[in-house]
Amino acid sequence: MRNDRAIAALSAATGAIVAAIVLAVLAPFGAGRTDMVVQRDGGTAFASDSGATAALTPRAIYERDAPGVVAIRASSAASGMQSPFSAAPEERSARTDSGTGIVVSSTGLILTNDHVVKGAGSITVSLDGQSEHTRTARMVGEDAASDLALLRVSPEGIPLHPLTLAGSGSAQIGETAFAIGNPFGLNWTLTGGVVSALNRTISSPSGAAIHEVIQTDAALNPGNSGGPLVNSFGDVIGINSQIVSGSSAAGGQGGSSGVGFAISTRTVRAFLSGLGVRA
Repeated sequence: MRNDRAIAALSAATGAIVAAIVLAVLAPFGAGRTDMVVQRDGGTAFASDSGATAALTPRAIYERDAPGVVAIRASSAASGMQSPFSAAPEERSARTDSGTGIVVSSTGLILTNDHVVKGAGSITVSLDGQSEHTRTARMVGEDAASDLALLRVSPEGIPLHPLTLAGSGSAQIGETAFAIGNPFGLNWTLTGGVVSALNRTISSPSGAAIHEVIQTDAALNPGNSGGPLVNSFGDVIGINSQIVSGSSAAGGQGGSSGVGFAISTRTVRAFLSGLGVRA
């Protein structure tokens, strides 16, 4: 009987040790992330590697991030520039194009794709579709090679919600990914999928190579350009920019076929840093 009790006690102790070891091994993968907001000279706060400490539901991600996503309307003169959503170059008359952008600072800085606003005579940004929250934007800087542009709007009287940029290299193949944008002018649309590949190389509309691009099967369509691709924590892992499509929608623009590309936060940070913006 004493031997049986000794064996039972030894088994229980062994089980407790094994459980402790398992928890110690798993803890780094479940630990919360450090919140950090970088202050730029002058006291302006920019979103950085701060965010949720646990995975969010799609609804929670939308509620968290949609306020930091804007609709962009860019009125441009005639051009023959090729859109990444178009199968071939197209001569365009003066028109107004729609796209998406993300708020990167509380002082009114908006990030988007360069091809969304390239050559525009006037640019307007809408936070929620309400006229009192619509502003005229001006160009702060652009880089055709990385297909990124930075705009500024007056922050007075409007609620600006900067989104969080995930750390470079944080995206993983197979992880959940969501896009929030304005496909076909349908503002603040949420689509979901996964990160389907990493380290792709795409060509910008100017012909330059963009490296470290994230591939996703989340539905992207014309109007999603410049919007965020976010992970399950609601952090931005890329800026949606292009799709591969064998179909063609109205106006010669390709529709989603499950292969979309987002410019990585590493490239985004390099662009912002070149403009003196820390993020």
